[in-house]
Amino acid sequence: MSRRELITGVRRTMCPSGVVLSGQLLPRSLMPFVSGAARLSSCHELCDPGEEGRIIQPTEQDFENLLSFRVALRRFQRWSEDQAAAVGLTHTQHQLLVAIKGHPGQVPPSIRQIAEYLMLQSHSAVGLVDRAEAAGFVRRRPDAADARVVRVELTELGNRLVTELTEATLVEMYKLADALGNLLPGWWTRSQPAGERQAEDSATA
Repeated sequence: MSRRELITGVRRTMCPSGVVLSGQLLPRSLMPFVSGAARLSSCHELCDPGEEGRIIQPTEQDFENLLSFRVALRRFQRWSEDQAAAVGLTHTQHQLLVAIKGHPGQVPPSIRQIAEYLMLQSHSAVGLVDRAEAAGFVRRRPDAADARVVRVELTELGNRLVTELTEATLVEMYKLADALGNLLPGWWTRSQPAGERQAEDSATA
């Protein structure tokens, strides 16, 4: 049985896909901005779906926090969409450029990997790359080791646009993390074991 990362009032365990806050599964990409700043007034255990199901006992405060959290995320998403549109990108094209720029290693991602990053069907990823290539944001090239694999890399224009957008996005993401910290006070220090809190304090000092 795969392990999941559950954030509860007393412990955390590992999850390959993300983290659970007040019953909401967040993508692992948000972990750097959530784990150190998020504060939960109350947390509840979420069982592995492979077991007997979920055990969730939300409080009234959980519902209020959940609403505020969703509103904050939606505002961030709308802001991100507007920023992309201002430089001539659709929201999905912006996500595509981030997926390519953020792909680890020196070899650009394949279309299959892009589809996985963006949670798209392969044919949808192909269409997205087609349109971005026609607009001059990306270009295809064959894989050096396997000609059957097509890699997608940024053009100079695409690289410039995603870099400029990311500079502004990072500022907003840290604002979002601060907002979550203010929204959910006190949980992180209460739930962490003393040794883990000391280790984190030493690392950030």
